[in-house]
Amino acid sequence: MATLTDPRTNPTGTLLGISLLDRIGNTPLIRLERLAAHLPGIQILGKAEWANPGGSVKDRPASAIVTDAFSRGLLGGGKHLLDATSGNTGIAYAMLGAAMGFGVTLCMPSNVSEERKRILHAYGANVVWTDPGDGSDGAIRKARELAKNETEKYYYADQYGNEANWKAHYRSTGNEIWQQTAGQVTHFVAGLGTSGTFIGTTRRLKELNPEIQCISMQPDSPFNGLEGLKHMATAIVPPIYDANLADRNIDMETEAAYAMAKKLGRTEGLLVGISAAAAVAASLRIAEEEAASEREAVIVVILPDSADKYLSDRFWKE
Repeated sequence: MATLTDPRTNPTGTLLGISLLDRIGNTPLIRLERLAAHLPGIQILGKAEWANPGGSVKDRPASAIVTDAFSRGLLGGGKHLLDATSGNTGIAYAMLGAAMGFGVTLCMPSNVSEERKRILHAYGANVVWTDPGDGSDGAIRKARELAKNETEKYYYADQYGNEANWKAHYRSTGNEIWQQTAGQVTHFVAGLGTSGTFIGTTRRLKELNPEIQCISMQPDSPFNGLEGLKHMATAIVPPIYDANLADRNIDMETEAAYAMAKKLGRTEGLLVGISAAAAVAASLRIAEEEAASEREAVIVVILPDSADKYLSDRFWKE
C-alpha cells in the first residue's frame, strides 16, 4: 500500500518550499547608476526593501516583534496584536496575522493612501482610524488608550518602543549591507520613522567598521508630506531612538522628495515610495559633497518600499 505524504513534501517526507518568514530579508542592492554618473568615484546603492513579501522594510521588525511575542507567550490564545502605524508595519502585521492565524488591530491616521487601506482590508485587519491632523502621534495615543482599557483583548506590540524592532536590523540589515558591499560601504543613509532601521543597522555597521558614516534623514518641518517619517523635534520621540548614534542628520524638504521620486522613475526605471525618494535625495547631497572633496564613496541607502502604495498621490501628475 502506498504511503500518503504531505503534498508539500518530496518522496522522502522533507518539506518543500519556504515559509513566509523565510522570504523576509536578503533584499538586493541596486546601483543608481545614472543618478551618480556625473560623480567620479561615487557609488549610490539602494537596498530594495520592497522585495520583502509584504512589500516593505517593515516586514523585518514586524516578524521579529511577532516571533518574540509568541516565544514569550504574549500573543496567541485569541489575543489581537495591537499597534499604531502609518501603514507599512501595519501591512506587515496584517500579512503575518493572516498567515499565522492571529487577529490584528491597527490604529492609523485616516489620510493614508487608498492603496494602503485596500491592502489592509484584503488581509482582514481591523483598523481604528484616527484624526489625520494628529499624524502618527494620534495613532500612538489611540493605541495606548485601547491597550490600557482592554488588556485581556490586546497584545500591544508598540513598534516605537519594542527592542525587537531595532534588533531585527542589527541581526539582518546591517550584516547584509556589509556582505553585499564586501565591506566597502563608506556611508549609510536611512530615514527616521520608528528609527528602528537606522538604529539597528548603524549599531551593527559601527561594530564592523567604526569609520562608516551613518546619516539619518527626517522631514524639515512637522508639517510635511513624507509619510512614515517623524520630525523628531516636534513628535513623540520613539523610546528606541538614540540621537547620539548619527554622525549627521539631514532635514529633507517634501518637494525635494517628490522631485526625486519622479526623477528615479524616469531616469533609473525605479518607482519608489516617498520616504525612499527622500533618502535618495539625502544620499545624492552626500555624494556631491564627497565628489567635490575628491573622495571615493560607496553610499548605501535604504529604500523602504516601492511606489505601489503612493500612485494615487497628486504629485505624480503635477
